[in-house]
Amino acid sequence: MTDNDVLNDFLKSGALLEGHFQLRSGLHSNRFFQAALVLQHPLIAERLCAELADKFKGVKVDTVLSPALGGLIVGQEVARKIGCRAIFAEKDNDNLVLRRGFALSKGEKVLVAEDVVTKGGRVQQTVQLAKSLGAEVVGIAVIVDRSADDVKFDVPFKSLLKLHFDTFEPAKCPLCSGKVPLVKPGSK
Repeated sequence: MTDNDVLNDFLKSGALLEGHFQLRSGLHSNRFFQAALVLQHPLIAERLCAELADKFKGVKVDTVLSPALGGLIVGQEVARKIGCRAIFAEKDNDNLVLRRGFALSKGEKVLVAEDVVTKGGRVQQTVQLAKSLGAEVVGIAVIVDRSADDVKFDVPFKSLLKLHFDTFEPAKCPLCSGKVPLVKPGSK
């Protein structure tokens, strides 16, 4: 699967949006990747996530852990391809916690899966949650890395596609200056 194949799936599903968006990180951008629009198609989601899982061939993974809501489908499909269980962390105020009877064991090998990374905050919270429970994080798998290589993790970080979209601090955003209406399209 080439970058163009992946990009075509995003374009056909309407997952790449143009406008003025506030990202979960608080930054503004003229583009937004709405992963849910591509992941709503089960056969496409299965194909994309199988390709992502293949990037971790040969890595021992006991559990795929995803932050809810964006990482749920990615985690489920990556775990299906790997042949392990998939669990998710939920927000409790601004922290992530395991609920619904989910647990991680000391030394359990965990792959963190997410749809999109810009600043990496939610992924870092997921990594810290796993480590705080004694698990060993063996990698991070994301569909789209839009961090422009600004995000560093202490485990292997692999994406299906890197997209670079300009981001702006709100106070310096040319779209705000141009009075372009701001949209908050994320999962909050």
